[in-house]
Amino acid sequence: MAYDPRPFLAESDLFRSLSSGHRAQVAAICLPRKLRKRELLFTEGERGHAVYLCARGSVRLFKSGPGGQEVAIRVIPPGEVFAEVILFEQNRYPVSAIALEDGLVFLLPRFQFECLLADPGFRRDFIANLIAKMRYLAEQVQSMTTDDVESRFFRFLEAYGGAEEIRIPLSKKDVAAAIGTTPETLSRVLLKLRREGRLFWEGRRVWRGRKGVGGKP
Repeated sequence: MAYDPRPFLAESDLFRSLSSGHRAQVAAICLPRKLRKRELLFTEGERGHAVYLCARGSVRLFKSGPGGQEVAIRVIPPGEVFAEVILFEQNRYPVSAIALEDGLVFLLPRFQFECLLADPGFRRDFIANLIAKMRYLAEQVQSMTTDDVESRFFRFLEAYGGAEEIRIPLSKKDVAAAIGTTPETLSRVLLKLRREGRLFWEGRRVWRGRKGVGGKP
């Protein structure tokens, strides 16, 4: 089955502002890779051979602690590019990446991407887009420091649509990493929302209470 990367590039955080011609050049070097849940994409310290675009599913980035435990860095949702650090700062992955669910990513081989950057027109377009992404990330950091955990959690849920009941394929630990908090803090927020009858989370099901959008008790 052939996978067309162009729609995913057009929605991605790093490539959507490129001209259509330059996005087509990026699409030409994309290699699709289907992922199984818990499949490892790369490991910390491994030589970086590709940048990744998450098209479907989600990917957790983590580092290994001194005792071998995994320390979650962040969760990559669909539409985001990750491991781009190997293009500019270092040639080895600083973290490990594992699929949290079945999904699809596109690999952008480092050598081919560097060939694109050798073209002055593409390079100017890409750098302008990169600066826009840096501004976006700065806004995200500002949001993380000013918005409370409850607000960040509800903004995270928006990515799953406005249905009365949704299914989240991530664990609470991974959701906590995605919104920049600890599992313990998220658990306290969820307990508060349950007590207030506003939101309930059981297993992979999340639904809103009478005070929320949904109508379940």
